Amino acid sequence: MASANGSLPPLPLPAGIKDDYVDCTSTCGLKFHVLTAGKPGQPLILFCHGYPELAFSWRKVLPSIAQAGYYCVAMDQRGYGRTTGWDNRSFHEVDMYQYTVTNLVRDLVCLTYKLGYKEVACIIGHDFGGVSSASAALCRPDVFKSTVQMSHPLHLPPQPTFGDEVPKPKGDIQADLAKLDPPRKHYKWYNCTPEAANDWYNPPQGLETYMRGYWHLKSADWDKNKPHPLKEWSAEQLAILPEYYVMQKDDTFPESIAKNMKGEDITKTHSWLSPEDLTVYANEWRRTGFQGALNWYRAQTASTPQTQKDMYLFAGKRMEVPCAFISGKQDWGNHQQPGAFQSYDDPNSVKPGCFRGIKMIDHAGHWVQQEQPAAVIKELLGFLKTL
Repeated sequence: MASANGSLPPLPLPAGIKDDYVDCTSTCGLKFHVLTAGKPGQPLILFCHGYPELAFSWRKVLPSIAQAGYYCVAMDQRGYGRTTGWDNRSFHEVDMYQYTVTNLVRDLVCLTYKLGYKEVACIIGHDFGGVSSASAALCRPDVFKSTVQMSHPLHLPPQPTFGDEVPKPKGDIQADLAKLDPPRKHYKWYNCTPEAANDWYNPPQGLETYMRGYWHLKSADWDKNKPHPLKEWSAEQLAILPEYYVMQKDDTFPESIAKNMKGEDITKTHSWLSPEDLTVYANEWRRTGFQGALNWYRAQTASTPQTQKDMYLFAGKRMEVPCAFISGKQDWGNHQQPGAFQSYDDPNSVKPGCFRGIKMIDHAGHWVQQEQPAAVIKELLGFLKTL
């Protein structure tokens, strides 16, 4: 491993976690910032964070999993935090191929090898980390021997048209949302716009207040989070989602958060996200900006055709390693894609015998490993014992 970057302030880490760097510049081009717990040589577990998070988001989980006999490594992923080597140019100049799913899987393979391993006992991912972790296990089951997704259910690769099948015309969900009264727009498409990174970086309410509001609204501490499955992918059904997913058409994201935080007790989330810990996130985002991380949305929504073309390589591929899903019971993210849970019970999606169940943790919203770390640790250790 490379030595830590002494020019950056140390992170406030719990006992048992080390801060380090892994130099993969000769392969995938990244120098990974990692948090580690446990002893190298023990079975490796990788932890992939989501947006707008960091390896730091796993701080409450790593020591307990390591104590069970694993070497735990959480990385700042491409575009995030203290990892360097990713294309940080502006919206119109960046090489979007860096952020396609196949390249993100390549990052994880290179990291695994540089750590001195050829196999990962389990790869665990939350939110967008669920995309990279599931894709890694799907594409390279010989390397990633099991996987757990949190807050983002499994999505299979796209499939080309079969035989004489005529491609179905794709609807324009954004146009349909704009026709509603009042007009709406989907946050994923908003995060793909040239303006989004600056909106996130310069919120009128200040970055700490903005991020605190975002964490609050997506947590179990917002009593309006009462998620349930949607009937279909339609504007009318998507409009049921809270405005942190389906926004008012003319709002920026900071404006949407500010409106929904009116009258809320902003200190309710202090019990699981202290002001000191929130400052870690705010300081990292002030330093890096948001464009690199937002490029994940651009690459995996509709704006980067290369992602879909690359994933055609895996058309018809199903999950063939042990897998499980863990999430907060109050997390709307479980249901924003209608029918997402059904793929786990489909033998064309998951090899029979591989799926180990869905675990819904009460009193947790989207940030499940931060809101209820003890429950997450219990479920992860239960899954690992089945391997």
